[in-house]
Parts: sequence; structure tokens; C-alpha cells
Amino acid sequence: MHRTRFILIGSSHPGNVGSAARAMKVMGYTDLVLVAPRFADVLTRDETIAMASGATDVLAAARVVPELTAALDGISFACATAMTPRDFGPPTFAPRALFETLAASEHHVAFVFGSERYGMSNEDVYRCHATLSIPTPPDYGSLNLAQAVQLIAYDWRQALGGFAVASRTPDPTYADGVAVQGLLDHWQRALVQIGFLNPAAPKKLMPRLRGLANRAQLTHEEVHILRGIAKAMEERS
Repeated sequence: MHRTRFILIGSSHPGNVGSAARAMKVMGYTDLVLVAPRFADVLTRDETIAMASGATDVLAAARVVPELTAALDGISFACATAMTPRDFGPPTFAPRALFETLAASEHHVAFVFGSERYGMSNEDVYRCHATLSIPTPPDYGSLNLAQAVQLIAYDWRQALGGFAVASRTPDPTYADGVAVQGLLDHWQRALVQIGFLNPAAPKKLMPRLRGLANRAQLTHEEVHILRGIAKAMEERS
């Protein structure tokens, strides 16, 4: 099981911290570390909690540390996030290009995000093993911090195999042709009895009802319900 950590450096907006926690939780991650945030109490501020929207357990477990080295404790592969590659920095990848191979490793991975205004410093980028650059149009590459966290968290989750989605078990009790025909015969009698269907001029009503029943792929339970309605129609007419 991959250990995954999200590290926010110098975050200045409490709302972004809360939104980042929410973005993490919805992708199944809980390890959040803040490096020298603008507000020492950012994890408990009202705006942070409000924007976390149910991810307060992530905030409660988060840590605040003074510098990046402490945040990387226990991490064997750190990914910086930066729009502009550094000349002497680690190699730059689009997230999915790197995640395909990284997910198959045994690394404890951290994703490192810079401040909203200044991004990551060169020194902090150089501490990382790779730089991630989210593909954007060349004339506008500005992403909100929490949006960037969500994109990285999603792509990493997909690389790890995603979430198991419970498949719908096919209903083994689909009504057979005999049951459907019995239903249609019952409805025909009921419709005649209430005056909706004129047996002398039935037009295409019953073939259309048969087509409807076939498209609906009725179960036996649904046939019983519809026959119950037909019975009630007969009793009230």
C-alpha cells in the first residue's frame, strides 16, 4: 500500500488549505503536512474548516513544520509541482507520464506544492526527485492551489488502480415470456373493462405496450406490481 503525503509550503489562504484537505480525502488520502504557513493556526480557522467540508479529520491529523526537510521525513520520492522547469532541477514530467512507473515502485511518495503567490523556491524544488507540470494552454497556466492538489490526487489515485466500483449484479429474476404475456393479457382485459381500449378498434395499443414491456426488461416482481394495478383497475370499474 503506497504511503502518500501532500505537502503545502507557505500557504497563505486558509480556504485553500481546507479545500486541499477535501481534495485529498475524496481521493482517499489523509497525510497532510504544512510547511511554515502564513497563519500558525490555519488548521483550526473557521474558513479552513468550512472549505474542508467534511474533511476535518484530515485537518485534525495534519502537521505543521518549519521547513521542507522535516516534511519529507519518511519520504523516499518527492515530486515538486512547478509550472516553470529549473535549469538545474530534477527532470520534469506531466503527472501521468511519471505516475505510470512510480505507481509500480515501493516508494513512499510526497507531492509538494508551493505558496499561492510565489510557488516553490529553487532550493525546495532541488530537494525533490522530479518536477510535475500539469499540461495547460501556454498562454494561461494559472491553477488554484486546491485545484492543483485535486488534479494530482486524482491522477495518482488512477495510477494506483482507482477505487473498486461495486458492479451491479444482474437481476436473476427477469420475467420470462410467459409472465410478460400474462401481464399483457391482464392489462388488455382491464383496459377494456375501464373503457380505455375498444376491442373493436384496438389500433396498435397492445403491440406498443408489448414493446414498452420488452424495453423495460421487467422482473417478476415488477410484473406482479403491474398485475396488481390491473386488478385494482378491474375492481374499481
